[in-house]
Amino acid sequence: MDIQYADRINKLPPYLFAKIDVLKKEAIKRGVDIINLGIGDPDIPTPGFIIEALKKAAEKSANHRYPDYEGMIEFRSAVARWYKRRFGVELDPQKEVMSLIGSKEGIGHIFFAFVNPGDITLVPDPGYPVYSAATVLCNGEPYYVPLLEKNGFLPDFDAIDPSILDKAKLMFINYPNNPTGAVADLPFFEKVIKVAQKHNIIVCHDAAYSEVAFDGYRPASFLEAPGAMEVGVEFHSLSKTFNMTGWRIGFCAGNEKILAGLGKVKTNLDSGVFQAVQEAGICALDNGDNATGANIEKYQRRRDILLEYLRKCGFSVFVPKATFYLWMNVPKAYNSSDFAMLLLNEAGIVATPGVGFGKYGEGYIRFAITVDEKRIREAGERIQALVESGKIKI
Repeated sequence: MDIQYADRINKLPPYLFAKIDVLKKEAIKRGVDIINLGIGDPDIPTPGFIIEALKKAAEKSANHRYPDYEGMIEFRSAVARWYKRRFGVELDPQKEVMSLIGSKEGIGHIFFAFVNPGDITLVPDPGYPVYSAATVLCNGEPYYVPLLEKNGFLPDFDAIDPSILDKAKLMFINYPNNPTGAVADLPFFEKVIKVAQKHNIIVCHDAAYSEVAFDGYRPASFLEAPGAMEVGVEFHSLSKTFNMTGWRIGFCAGNEKILAGLGKVKTNLDSGVFQAVQEAGICALDNGDNATGANIEKYQRRRDILLEYLRKCGFSVFVPKATFYLWMNVPKAYNSSDFAMLLLNEAGIVATPGVGFGKYGEGYIRFAITVDEKRIREAGERIQALVESGKIKI
């Protein structure tokens, strides 16, 4: 039987992290002691009080039925309470909050609600690969907005042809930013809103890393900016905030009509989040502030340890105020893929080549500080040994 993929599938590149996982497994088979700094999957356990909440909720027979598509009102109300407490933003939990099977699911689905074949979307480059992949799956046309170091990895909207902006249907922004670790302030969000209003563009802000921030910095919400609720929505995840990556729960908040469009897609393609997980999410949102603070202390120590080694070796590294990533310039003698392979083959370190996040990610590599301090230090020592031996040329 001749099985052929749809054209939209053939347009997709291999998913970056799946490819990295294959290379990692091959190295392990060869007996390599791998230090995985590739994928941003928190290694810190989910707090015990959240696990206990799940256990109790899982024993309720009512939770074993289909959940509401938009999420339990109790969960959406907890989201609204968290937004009020954290950002001072008032949300109507009935109309302006929707549960997600992890924010990745909602990010992928929202394109299907608004992007027609041939429509242009504005996606950051470098950026999370799902933004462009979802555009392609809708037969849309991604327009890659450069995030350049000289601009603090913020998009320069003045550099985009106005005719492109006029045609754009949807825009994704992401701060604190993956992969660069860059952050944005309210004046930037206000500029985004002006561009959206002028050109009639839906804004989607991916804020998955808003609660992983260092040195006392507190990232702003896009929804804090005046006019944000008129033009956009914000995606959040409990994965990074509460170490719940495998639980698959997140939420989207903001403009009622935009959420209704996302909801139409979701009601046809999924059946919502297991209610016991939603009950655990309520517990996390209402009681998890202290746990988040403990996470930040650990990540900040790890950031500082790896930074010290990389700087000692002579690398140029962007110092992040948030996220659990370090975005480093690759030495001029290498491209990002070759440098990543050198680290894997010579030091057993998995890191992510910047080009995997887009054209403008070339020349960089991303380290995820999602292993313990001992392994972070060991990774630094291995990299230092490669530099001192001349196997890495700075």
